[in-house]
Amino acid sequence: MASLSRYKITVVLSLIFALVITVFVDALLVASFLLQHEPGIVSFSIFSIISIAVYIFSFLFLIRKYTRRKKILSRPFPAEWESMLKDNIVYYNILNNEEQEQFRRRVQVFLGEKIITGIHTDVDLLTRILIAASAVIPVFRFPEWEYDRLGEILVYPSNFNDEYQFSGRHTDILGMVVTNSSTMIISKPALHEGFRNSTSGSNVGIHEFIHKIDEEDGSIDGIPALLADPKTVSRWKEIIDAESSRIENGTSDINPYALSNDAEFFAVVSEYFFEKPEEMSQRHPELYKILTKIFRQNTRSLLKSAVRTMVKPGGKKILRNAPCPCGSGKKYKKCCQEKRKHAS
Repeated sequence: MASLSRYKITVVLSLIFALVITVFVDALLVASFLLQHEPGIVSFSIFSIISIAVYIFSFLFLIRKYTRRKKILSRPFPAEWESMLKDNIVYYNILNNEEQEQFRRRVQVFLGEKIITGIHTDVDLLTRILIAASAVIPVFRFPEWEYDRLGEILVYPSNFNDEYQFSGRHTDILGMVVTNSSTMIISKPALHEGFRNSTSGSNVGIHEFIHKIDEEDGSIDGIPALLADPKTVSRWKEIIDAESSRIENGTSDINPYALSNDAEFFAVVSEYFFEKPEEMSQRHPELYKILTKIFRQNTRSLLKSAVRTMVKPGGKKILRNAPCPCGSGKKYKKCCQEKRKHAS
């Protein structure tokens, strides 16, 4: 959940924007009354009522995200959800009581605000919990963080290929995030396996959400928005080069998939960081040190984020006539949206 400071910024901006909207509407009303040449007492009363109504409606509309969020958090956290967190999320179990409460609230908000759609598969409660945990874990130390660029997660029944097919050759893709897309695709079996084998160093859920974190500065390039300053960025690039050389030479235990590009390097080593922190701290102390800094240092612009919150409170959504994010070449309404209807 966003912290109070972000909420205050959103409220102040909403008050200002609501006032601007009201003044604009008032100007139109005054012009209309003057053209009628009968402003009178009755017209003035109507004018006042309309002005107040416009202001209140505009303000409530702009803070609707937090109104809905307050309602979401007013519900008790289900005991079944709590049990699933304890049974499946190692990260959750190492938190203290207060931190676990924060984690639960953020899971509750994520599941209340984001759309999770099964494509040729059902989305059971455990799958929803694992997706929410994957989203919360990397940004748990950042109370202001919002996945503003994410609106929907598509859950596939298995791994897939670059043609988004579940069967045939080369079905080795576990998940996918496309730059400037509001959708994430993730393989259901791979998601479950990542949490089932919590010491493997691989977790596709965390991997894909790392890509969304990376994208917050505008592109998925391996230089995450969480990096604070040019000096840190420079050091990060040096570490990428050094660790990549070790992987190429066969002297590193980091998954060679990290060599694909800088974005994949960031996602792969982040999986390692959250899955096997003790091992990383011993085998890759410099890498571990900078990742610790990255994931504990918040450099988000609260003002920019607050404006996005008011305009698109649930994150970016897929338009019905937009190209389907699954890559089929069809319109969304003729592809995954249609599949979603059949699956529900």
